[in-house]
Amino acid sequence: MSATVSALEIFSHAARPDPYPIYERLREQAPVHFEESIGIWFLTRHEDAATLLKDSRFSADRTQAEQYQDLARDLPRSLLGLDPPDHSRLRRLVMKAFTPRVVERLTPRIQELVDSLLDDAAERGGLELVEDFAYPIPVTVIAEMMGVPVEDRDRFQQWSRVLAASLDPIQPAERIAQTEPARIALTEFFRGIIEQRRREPRDDLVSALVAAEESGDVLTEQELLVMCNLLLIAGHETTVNLIANGTLALLRQPEQLERWRRGEVADETAVEELLRYDGPVQLTGRVPVEDCDFGGRAVPRFQPVIALLGAANRDPEIFAEPARLDLGRQPNQHFAFGRGIHFCLGAPLARLEGQIALGALVRRFPDLRLAGEPRWRDQVVLRGLEALPLKIA
Repeated sequence: MSATVSALEIFSHAARPDPYPIYERLREQAPVHFEESIGIWFLTRHEDAATLLKDSRFSADRTQAEQYQDLARDLPRSLLGLDPPDHSRLRRLVMKAFTPRVVERLTPRIQELVDSLLDDAAERGGLELVEDFAYPIPVTVIAEMMGVPVEDRDRFQQWSRVLAASLDPIQPAERIAQTEPARIALTEFFRGIIEQRRREPRDDLVSALVAAEESGDVLTEQELLVMCNLLLIAGHETTVNLIANGTLALLRQPEQLERWRRGEVADETAVEELLRYDGPVQLTGRVPVEDCDFGGRAVPRFQPVIALLGAANRDPEIFAEPARLDLGRQPNQHFAFGRGIHFCLGAPLARLEGQIALGALVRRFPDLRLAGEPRWRDQVVLRGLEALPLKIA
């Protein structure tokens, strides 16, 4: 069936506040959709997304796609764009820092940050949620974990916003022009930090990466730099969006907010539903290394395939009343952190930060409400708010 809706609508400015009706129309009219003008396939169903993310026939290395043959193959690639065995080796060297047991030790520090920021908000009588709350929590935590100066967070924000936006598969020329300077600036920043840790190791993640060794293997200088860039950006960008998107969803559905406030749902369950309902990562892509099939449609090898995670997370075949926010929803097999070997390393940390931050915000301010119009960031892959002004009394 030919679709009367184009996947390109997802990338329009008009879709920023609410892309979900577009996802729904795509899923109903052409769940496996080929966008001929850009040569990319789009998947909207939960089952198809799971296959794409878990099946070894699909590579994370986008340079294998026809559209990206002109990309320099020696550009540094992070875990996000690697396949085994390279992916396995690098992930093994860093995953110990993000196990649930290690992350749980950060609870007191996260709680301290949350309480301090909410105390400041109480004194002011309001807050701009993104800048005053959602951003400072995860960027401070990841900066302290890595041992980089928290006072540099304004620079982190500038660089990471540009690099996070560069994940979008369709970008305006001015954004493309900004990407390389930001990448170079962040890389040079970490080059200095790494050199310091070689001379004077500390009890932090960068020092651990410098010293990392498993089965006689170590990270090269280039791998170290790319890994540090990824950890800093991924370590806070998605959590900022989780906290902000989740807060807006609660304010728009106050009956669910009250359920949480009254203790009718657990913090853990509530955050999982917010991750499903309006997740911080809306899509991810792979490249088939052999001809394959989705729902009876033949997909040739080396043609890129994108799973619309936001659509899969509202697939009615999996989730009852998928457009309804239900903080008590269980089970909740969403794709907010991906699936398969590329499942997000930082998922335990993001979950913990979201549970502490949102749980405290909900309980602390019973009169929490919007103080102006939300403003969305101009990007698609990482969906989040630029600003969310709130009144708290």
